[in-house]
Amino acid sequence: MGLRAVAGRAVVIALIAVELVITVAATWVYVSAYGRVVAERDVAAGATIVVLGSLVDDGEPGDYVRGRLDTALELYRSGRADRIINSGNGSAHAGDEPAVMRAYLQQRGVPPRVIVDDPAGFDTAASCRRLRDEFDVDDPVIVTQDFHVSRAVALCRSLGVDATGVAAHCDCSWPTVLRNHIREAVLARPRALLTAVTG
Repeated sequence: MGLRAVAGRAVVIALIAVELVITVAATWVYVSAYGRVVAERDVAAGATIVVLGSLVDDGEPGDYVRGRLDTALELYRSGRADRIINSGNGSAHAGDEPAVMRAYLQQRGVPPRVIVDDPAGFDTAASCRRLRDEFDVDDPVIVTQDFHVSRAVALCRSLGVDATGVAAHCDCSWPTVLRNHIREAVLARPRALLTAVTG
């Protein structure tokens, strides 16, 4: 067998392996989150809402996090939320996501006592672990966009947090939505599965 044939076979095997990992990760997310992403009206009164952070710019939330915050606001105003945890990157170079999120909510009438800042939610897994270890939250409602919410629920459940989720609004451009769906399928879900397996 020539070198070119060997290389071609190696590429085919690698592509099959990548496809297998993507499929297994997608199946794990689907099964773990099945029936646990609910409509806003189906959230029970008194829930703890967890808003996952995203890009902020010059003290203002970006499109994604603004959509999450607006969804959390609706849940609070309808009496379904007693507490809102803003979990994101609190470092100065990231713009202190939780502080920006808190300001946005307070400017729209949410009392400071309702809001909890989690400045060490650097990624979804960290947010889930801190819900369990730092905030003693067993059954939160995770608020994030539709491409992310099932993975967030699955990841939290694998880490011992019995989460449900609500898909947030998103006044977002279609190229960024498409990019996030691709990134979710190819990178984020396989990484989440690895986290779930390794703890």
